[in-house]
Amino acid sequence: MKKYKVLGLMSGTSLDGLDLAYCHLCQSNDHWEFSIEKTMDISYDDQLRDTLKNAIYLSEEEHGQLHLDYGIWLGKQAKTFIEEHHLEIDFIASHGHTSHHRPEDGITFQLGDGQLLANTGGKQVICDFRTKDVSLSGQGAPLVPIGDQLLFSNYDFCLNLGGISNMSFEKDGKRIAYDIGLANMPLNYITQKIGLDYDENGKLARSGKLDEELLQQLNQLEYYKLPYPKSTGYEWFTAKIVPLIDASKASENDLLHTFIHHNCEQISIEVHKHAVNPESKLFVTGGGALNQFFVDTLQTKLGASVKVVVPNKTLIAYKEALVFALMGVLRTENKINVLSSVTGATQDSCSGEVFVPK
Repeated sequence: MKKYKVLGLMSGTSLDGLDLAYCHLCQSNDHWEFSIEKTMDISYDDQLRDTLKNAIYLSEEEHGQLHLDYGIWLGKQAKTFIEEHHLEIDFIASHGHTSHHRPEDGITFQLGDGQLLANTGGKQVICDFRTKDVSLSGQGAPLVPIGDQLLFSNYDFCLNLGGISNMSFEKDGKRIAYDIGLANMPLNYITQKIGLDYDENGKLARSGKLDEELLQQLNQLEYYKLPYPKSTGYEWFTAKIVPLIDASKASENDLLHTFIHHNCEQISIEVHKHAVNPESKLFVTGGGALNQFFVDTLQTKLGASVKVVVPNKTLIAYKEALVFALMGVLRTENKINVLSSVTGATQDSCSGEVFVPK
């Protein structure tokens, strides 16, 4: 029973910063056990946040340079974290930051060059967990469901409320997962208009009123009609959602209120579509789980048949970093870490590129 000591790195679509989670993982009697030993969240400064947000618009040369620079930056953050806490680690598992995600065109790209991360951090690195699945005609997303299956199987549904919302669950003996739609991305876009990084606990949203016209426009978006497997990202948000926000005459509080109601309606529709137990448990993590108005509204929309379960703040914030640490372990052991039942790929795969410091 080998215990792996892994530093998981995660940067999500909400662009709030880099999550670092030092995790211990081991397998005992076909059951995976974990502990999150140390964590840190490094907020992006305005310049880096804007650079990452607009990476999709960079020229090929500029994008390539950002990939290298961000890899060095990640390595520096990891090295400092490891040294400050005197950590023993087997390797770093890095998600990187997604700049492009168009699986229908065979394209996905996670910034953060693995070799430079390894060189700068001084440790072996496993990264680039999405590309192989896309090459197998998969969506390359969501990837977290392998962690849901192996670490959190006692819940009927696992919901992540990051920049976007995604959900995973078991159906007919297979793990199914897909991106439902929106979560924090529109909320953060709206609060930034009034100089706030986010709406703490959903206080502004709670004080707002519902904009019925906007709610109807959002609920009629074509993405929601697509069958799974499906995934979405920043391109969809900028193309379809931002114009609706910018055209709206509603106050920021009303916009926040309306988007939370919209998000929760769509999540509720998907949960009820697949719920088989009369009393289901929905495990909620990601930044949205810290927004009490979001959680309260979600429970109201779901009704009594589905119980929303919110774990401790460490797991809320660092579950994705934990899962990428697990994916790195599975890659090390040459075990499946990307599920075709989730992504729609032609086969399951063992994904991730390995880089040794030079």
